[in-house]
Amino acid sequence: MRTYRRLRVQLSKEDEKELRGLLQGGIQQVRVVLRALALLQLSAGQTAGKVAKNVELTSKAVREIGRRYEKGGLERALYEKQRPGAAPVLDPSHRQRIIAMVCADPPEGQARWTVRLIAAEAVKRKLVPRVGRETIRILLEGHDLKPWREKNVVRGRTQSRVHRKDGRRAGRI
Repeated sequence: MRTYRRLRVQLSKEDEKELRGLLQGGIQQVRVVLRALALLQLSAGQTAGKVAKNVELTSKAVREIGRRYEKGGLERALYEKQRPGAAPVLDPSHRQRIIAMVCADPPEGQARWTVRLIAAEAVKRKLVPRVGRETIRILLEGHDLKPWREKNVVRGRTQSRVHRKDGRRAGRI
């Protein structure tokens, strides 16, 4: 069994006042409230193990909250750092090019666009360096396009229509 040195957290008067205000205030994230409760109990002299049982966190998490307060203050102890997230695969110009391609007729020999065909053609036509099917699916979904359904894609008329003398359509030429 590991033994830990006793964690002593000494909150400043301003920080303690801010924590109490946060707990009495309106709606907060659950994890922020639990961290605030843990800090208040640590500053009251309770051990990390006891605090962990009271607020239903692990003792490791309670010790980490205390260390983050000592190193970075209240803001660092209560809130997580902003995470970078993944960069978007397609920039706006790539998206526009792909949408324009999908609104045109499919390649020779193809009856309609499919997600796989769009991904392959976008790379083949050098609209994008590389793109996956899921990226294309999400792009189409965001623009409410369903190119495999003809009525949902804008296409110009390629054949003229002929009308009879009585005004009804006769068909295509």
